[in-house]
Amino acid sequence: MDFITLTIDGKKVTVPKGLNLVEAAKRAGIEIPTFCYDKDLPVVSSCRICVVEIEGFNKPVTACSTPAQEGMVVYTESEQVVNIRKTILRLMLDNHPSDCLTCSKNGSCKLQDYAYRYDVQFRIHDGARRGSEIAGFTDTSSPYILRDESKCILCGKCVRTCAVVPDRNILNFGGRGFDTKVVADSDTSLEASNCVSCNRCVVACPVGALVDRRTYRAGRVWELETKQVKCKSCDYGCNMEVQKKDGKVVAVNALHPENGRPLCLKGRLLTELEYVEEPAKPFKKVYGENKNEFIESSWGEVLELDGVLDKLIKLDE
Repeated sequence: MDFITLTIDGKKVTVPKGLNLVEAAKRAGIEIPTFCYDKDLPVVSSCRICVVEIEGFNKPVTACSTPAQEGMVVYTESEQVVNIRKTILRLMLDNHPSDCLTCSKNGSCKLQDYAYRYDVQFRIHDGARRGSEIAGFTDTSSPYILRDESKCILCGKCVRTCAVVPDRNILNFGGRGFDTKVVADSDTSLEASNCVSCNRCVVACPVGALVDRRTYRAGRVWELETKQVKCKSCDYGCNMEVQKKDGKVVAVNALHPENGRPLCLKGRLLTELEYVEEPAKPFKKVYGENKNEFIESSWGEVLELDGVLDKLIKLDE
């Protein structure tokens, strides 16, 4: 493997050739802010929050799309870079609900973290917001995913992660200009769409626009004890997080899919059934010719174990 050496914020860093500046900076213990970037997804450089200055370049560049090169001298927190990030964050907050204290993402939201980091605050203004009656909506049709378009920052990570798994491609961008939004299928609800509730989009979302309804209001980040476990549903062994509050397991959360792992509803529910002391009733999605709908079901039916359970009961008699 070939290595290169560059300087980031005064630190000499030696990294494998081919890394972008975001990943190279991580090797030096430096976090470059990102919204739209994910090392496992196609790079689009849409949010621009990761801009950095490089000696010899005539303007700031996005760190996610710029490969680290031998001898580079990079500044991730220069005055110009900080001012650009503040401007981006200010525009985002101007178009964002100011409900951080009651948002379920409070404490684990990138927009909140970066606004605090760069001291950018909400401003009072008379302009339109995406949360207005025209531009925004909350989709509560799914018992597994809560979608709040008013909180969406249009980073597109949900769209790209949905497209990674063959035959999904449920989410995409719809509308134009200020009315641009993320839509399911041909702009339907999650229930009416062909969404399989795998939760890849929820895991990818950096803000509170997509939330797992099974863990919604289970507890604040700082109230929960967490433990990582492996799903036993199939050989992929996806990573799950068991969440405990006041000594009681209250929820199971899917973690970032890795090494081609797709994430799935069945695996998440099986892990929930295994660990959660009082799991809520599950729902099964029924696909019809003209209508898709969620129906409250038994655990055996949702996990497709009805026949197996009946046989086990007979064998144990």
